[in-house]
Amino acid sequence: MPHELDLILTLTGGLTAALALGFLTQRVRLSPIVGYLLAGILVGPFTPGFVAHKGLADQLAEIGVILLMFGVGLQFHVRELLAVRKVAVPGALIQIAVATALGVLVGRAAGWTWAATVVFGIAISVASTVVLTRVLSDSHVLHTPAGHLAVGWLVLEDVFTVLVLVLLPVLIGGDADAGAAGVALSLGIALLKLAGLVAFTFIVGQRVIPKLLGYVAKTGSRELFTLTVLVVALGVAVGSAKLFGSSMALGAFLGGLVVGQSDFSSRAASEALPMRDAFAVLFFVSVGMLLDPGQLASSWKIAAATLAVVVIGKPLAAVAVVLLLRRPFQTAFAVGISLAQIGEFSFILATLGRQLGVMPDEASQVLVVTSIVSITVNPLLFGVRDRLARWASSLFARRAAAAAGEGAEAAPPDESAHRTVVVGYGPVGRTLTRLLRENGIEPTVVELNLDTVKQLQGQGVRAIYGDATQREILDRAGITAADSLLFTSAGASGDAVIEQAKGMNAKLFILARAFYLREVAALKRAGADVVVTGEAEVAFAMTERLLVRLGATGEQVERERERVRGELFDAQA
Repeated sequence: MPHELDLILTLTGGLTAALALGFLTQRVRLSPIVGYLLAGILVGPFTPGFVAHKGLADQLAEIGVILLMFGVGLQFHVRELLAVRKVAVPGALIQIAVATALGVLVGRAAGWTWAATVVFGIAISVASTVVLTRVLSDSHVLHTPAGHLAVGWLVLEDVFTVLVLVLLPVLIGGDADAGAAGVALSLGIALLKLAGLVAFTFIVGQRVIPKLLGYVAKTGSRELFTLTVLVVALGVAVGSAKLFGSSMALGAFLGGLVVGQSDFSSRAASEALPMRDAFAVLFFVSVGMLLDPGQLASSWKIAAATLAVVVIGKPLAAVAVVLLLRRPFQTAFAVGISLAQIGEFSFILATLGRQLGVMPDEASQVLVVTSIVSITVNPLLFGVRDRLARWASSLFARRAAAAAGEGAEAAPPDESAHRTVVVGYGPVGRTLTRLLRENGIEPTVVELNLDTVKQLQGQGVRAIYGDATQREILDRAGITAADSLLFTSAGASGDAVIEQAKGMNAKLFILARAFYLREVAALKRAGADVVVTGEAEVAFAMTERLLVRLGATGEQVERERERVRGELFDAQA
């Protein structure tokens, strides 16, 4: 193709192929990611027809990685990263060690050198940030406890990868004495650079970036604000690589954290980053372009073994660590399966290995095949994670009950988990219980329908049969150690339940349901923190629909909602 058209043709050809094949895979109920990878093979150098410019595709894909990580940083606060450190730190280190050891075994079986097998093992031990965030986001898990843990896990893997990239040139080649001294020096420099990057981003960035965004926002120009956010995202990413020797993805994530702590996080996410999805698509296209189908026949056994390590070995190691650290089955399986793939950092490590002369071409092709297959099956596996978790949880619960001579009640909830008691399992209680479990919180359901209780216990949900107004029932449900109580029952005993529960646990947060506005005052007096009533919600919904139909703005709708809220609840005060 003419040199001056390389960029436009690569963009057009890659995105067009991705659109067509992504649409087809979506229609057959597969992840569009599969279509994007197939698009990369279609426009790659090893298939006939149009060939995209690989170098330009890689650079465009890197922009997608930067914007994606910046967006994740916008929604991922530092306190959430610190909250998962007790699981993410040991989990990431153990999982990397296990996957690296298994990769070394595969490499030695293939006859590669020790240096090649170690690089190969590390390459398959780190997951793709792009794939993980995309799968978590598509499954609505990204901003849940399991999602926070998985992203924190990946951040630590990114830091580990940065250290490896710094140390590899010293570890490979040279005499032993010089190598030992070089390792110590390089490690110290790498740690100083990482510390400098974090310190610079949070100390200087928190003073400069919010002020810059505020100054531009005052101009009233949407285009300038969008441009400023893009400059911040790309500038921090490039600066972290050039000045601190870190990965651009890690720098972009830290930059997103800074903006996320400012007053402009929501606007930045909604206005400035819609294009990140288009650039992220090019990442998958660029991965597909690496595959040479002609080499599959000679290396399929090695590829199959590597795929087993990535799809089975890594998740099992992660699940085991999360469970040992007393997290729920749903959280453990969500984290484990989300890590069952490899991506961009694997290729970065493999490229460095080739530059150092230790990675054979066969290893690079195996990584490509493993990446494509694992990225393809990962969304499918993630879609059945809850079934696997329920099956495993039920199996362990039955064995524990049999060992204790009990069969009537499910196993007690995880001691480290957030504890919630749900009273009533009608349509409202069922929905809230599902949402809690999807967010890594194992509730205890108190229900007067014995058949419902047995059904819940069979599904691995802890359920208590009895009247929640009775102190003994609430005590068995664990109300004294619970964080919150959700009263969803249709009965008229809400104030009695709430008063009893509040007397047993004064710190309890109580969210209660009322059918009529006249019930709100009694529930509030009993100790409910928030009361939701059907009459009020109907009034809010009808008011909003009417105003929208009349052409009201979002601000007008919200103002009128507050007015209706005041009229309804003030009348009941």
